[in-house]
Amino acid sequence: MRLLVTGAAGLLGNELLRLADHEVIPAYHSQVVPGGVRLDVRHRDEVFEVLRTVRPDGIIHTAYKQDDWDSTAVGAANMAVAAGGARLVFVSTDVVFRGRSAAYHEDEPPCPITPYGAAKAAAETTIRAIDPSAVIARTSLIVSSTGHSAEEQRTHSLAAGGPGAFYTENIRCPVHVTDLASALLELLTSDVSGIAHVAGPEPLSRHALGRLIAVRDGLDPDALPFTSGECSDIRLDSSRTQGVLKTRLRAPSEFLAD
Repeated sequence: MRLLVTGAAGLLGNELLRLADHEVIPAYHSQVVPGGVRLDVRHRDEVFEVLRTVRPDGIIHTAYKQDDWDSTAVGAANMAVAAGGARLVFVSTDVVFRGRSAAYHEDEPPCPITPYGAAKAAAETTIRAIDPSAVIARTSLIVSSTGHSAEEQRTHSLAAGGPGAFYTENIRCPVHVTDLASALLELLTSDVSGIAHVAGPEPLSRHALGRLIAVRDGLDPDALPFTSGECSDIRLDSSRTQGVLKTRLRAPSEFLAD
């Protein structure tokens, strides 16, 4: 398979490049990736031109910009229109939902309350209309083993006395970047279509996650400032997708202990 990975300079994109057992063409926007092609997904003509040149059999679309509707929503639509029969896996987010105490299943419709969540929900709707065979993989907070994820960097900043605090009422289902990338590559070559939830099995607050990261990295977890913050409990039930995957989606208490 010839695989095009968008957002290849990012944490997830880089891990996909590392794990993929395919001919991989990285696509990047501002940070150059060796051997890759520059692509601004906001411009449909440019997307068509790159895909005509690369002629991928599969696409894993990770590119987004949280505060830019065109990059997140319009860019995903452009990829779906231009895919031309290539197998498409689109990476979405748990914040297409609002908070509640019960976990969300794949069959529940989006109900975003943030601009970023609305952009991802719009992208999901457009892709499903254009290409019903595409995979829309919703995930949660992504953590690495190298300190490069946003949550790891924030933990180190707060432990060093940086501004801000962790929220104790913001509950998510963190996933390790290697588990997520492996799962996406499995979904790419599977017969799965539609919505798939690819998040960890253990709901944790941002504060509890930060404490686990701090312990792993030899920092003092009690030094991390915290506040209750706005209650936002967004849990993805990934059991249905886990049932079709060989990749085991590990809990943070496991992969951060390792």
